[in-house]
Amino acid sequence: MATSFTSADVGFAASAIAAGVKAATDELNAQDGKLGDGDLGITVSAGWQAVADMRDAFPSDVGKAFLAAAKAFQSVSSSSFGTIVASAFMAVAKRTVGRTEIPFAEVPDLIAVARDAMIARGKGALGDKTVLDSLEAVRLALTGITEPLAMRQSAVAAANAALAGFRDKPNRLGRARMFAERSIGLDDPGMLAFFRIVSSLPGMPVFIQPAARD
Repeated sequence: MATSFTSADVGFAASAIAAGVKAATDELNAQDGKLGDGDLGITVSAGWQAVADMRDAFPSDVGKAFLAAAKAFQSVSSSSFGTIVASAFMAVAKRTVGRTEIPFAEVPDLIAVARDAMIARGKGALGDKTVLDSLEAVRLALTGITEPLAMRQSAVAAANAALAGFRDKPNRLGRARMFAERSIGLDDPGMLAFFRIVSSLPGMPVFIQPAARD
């Protein structure tokens, strides 16, 4: 059983995610249109496809692979979402540079690094009903788990639970905060996008349905 991942694994995951979010593009655009510009699906799909297109050029150094991913994502997405995703990749790159294998046991810590970078870049906070809350839910769920399939299953379940748990709360960050009352009862688009991302990880069905909406 594998106990660590490499840059090749990062590239393989990126390709799977690119396929999954491409299938969810219309759904994410529609959800984003209820509270924002309606282009999140395009942003997420284009960003992950750019990363996937780079996979064959990823160096064996995992940190350098994440840095390449950051540059690829931001090259096609200058939106706020694209910028915070790139900042997360860059922070993880700094933590993993110089290493060719990363133990799965370190994944929760890397999620924390990504979370903190996104908070610093986007000025958000846990509890604002954003992708940060999904990241934190997954980080907590993965703590102590090191078997890859169990990690994927736990990540999907945690991201889904975060969607359900925040659905009836108002958005408190970004453009959606201007429609705080209207956002009650709606999934945050970024949280939904993150759910689709983790649902698309290798070994998981590409289009798992999120928790039922009222």
